[in-house]
Amino acid sequence: MKLLLVSDAWAPQVNGVVRTLETVVEELRRRGDEVEVVHPGLSWTVPCPTYPDIRLALAPGRALRRAWERLQPDAVHIATEGPLGMAARRLCLRRGQPFSTAFHTRFPEYLHARTRLPVGLSYRLMRWFHGPAERVMVATETVQKDLEQYGFDNCVRWSRGVDTALFRPDGVRALELPGPVFLYCGRVAVEKNIEAFLALDLPGTKLVVGDGPARSSLERRFPKAVFAGMQRGAALAAFYRSADVFVFPSRTDTFGLVMLEALASGVPVAAFPVSGPLDVVGGSDVAVLDEDLGRAARAALELSRDRCRAFAEGHSWARCAELFRCHLALPVDRAPGVVTGRAAEA
Repeated sequence: MKLLLVSDAWAPQVNGVVRTLETVVEELRRRGDEVEVVHPGLSWTVPCPTYPDIRLALAPGRALRRAWERLQPDAVHIATEGPLGMAARRLCLRRGQPFSTAFHTRFPEYLHARTRLPVGLSYRLMRWFHGPAERVMVATETVQKDLEQYGFDNCVRWSRGVDTALFRPDGVRALELPGPVFLYCGRVAVEKNIEAFLALDLPGTKLVVGDGPARSSLERRFPKAVFAGMQRGAALAAFYRSADVFVFPSRTDTFGLVMLEALASGVPVAAFPVSGPLDVVGGSDVAVLDEDLGRAARAALELSRDRCRAFAEGHSWARCAELFRCHLALPVDRAPGVVTGRAAEA
C-alpha cells in the first residue's frame, strides 16, 4: 500500500498527536507499506496565533501536489484540520480520491477557552471538514458519541498504543525530589487546565514536564512547583519514573496518551471523571477518577505500580497501526474516472 499522510502537526512539535502519527508511520513502514508525510516543514510557515510554537503552512498546495504525483497514493489520510488538511481535502475532492480523517483534538472547546467562540459554531465547521471523509477515526467511544450528537455519522474507533520498551518502571530517575512527587506531563497551555493541578494542596513536590504558552505565567504564580521543560525519549522516560502519581487535569482531551506512558512506567493516574480518563482508565484499578482532584491524587498513592505496568502492556503500537490501516479509505474495484463514496456526495 502507498499512503499519503497529511498533517499540520509534526516534528519539531512534541505532543500526543505527533507521537501517535510518527509511531504509526514507523509501524506501517516496518510492515512494508510506502508512506509519505506532507507536513509544515515542507512549506513556508507562520506562527499560529496565540501559540507561536506551532507553525502553520503557507500556500501548501505545491508541496502537496508534488508528493501526490511522486507517490501516486492508494490511500490518503488527513490527520488535522489546519491549512495542510484543508488543502488535502480540496485536492481529494477535486480528484475524486476517497480519504479518511481523524479527530485528534477538541478544537471547538480549545477555541472557546481562548476566544469564547461558540462551541456549536466550531462543531458545524468541523462537520463540514470531516463530512466528505469515508471514515473519521476517533480515539474513544465517548468522543464518537459526542461527535454523533453534532451530526457526525462516519466515525470509527481507533485506539492508541504505548512504547513499553522505552517507558518502564526500572531504570534511571531524572530527579530526586522531596516525595511524594506528583507529575504533569504534556503541553503547557490553558486548555490543559494545569492550574487545577498546581493549585492543589498536596504533600511533596509538583513536577511539570513540557512547554507551551502558559508556562511563564504558571511559573510566576506557582514558584514552588518544579518546571522541567520539554523532554524527549529516554530523558522523558526518566521523568516519568521520578513520579509517584501522574496527575491529568485536562477536561477536554480526546484520549491522553501520556496516561498510558505513565502507567507503562508504573505510575498510577489521578484525573477528573471526564472523557479521556473515563475511556482509557475508567473502572480500572490503576487510576482514581474524582471531581476532587486532590483527593484522587492522594488516593492514587496507594495503587499498585505492578498493576499499572500490566495494564499498559495491553496497549501495543502494533495493534494501533493495524486498526489505522484497516480504517483507511482504499479504492475498491472502481472503474477509472468513477467517483464513489462520500467524496462523490460533497
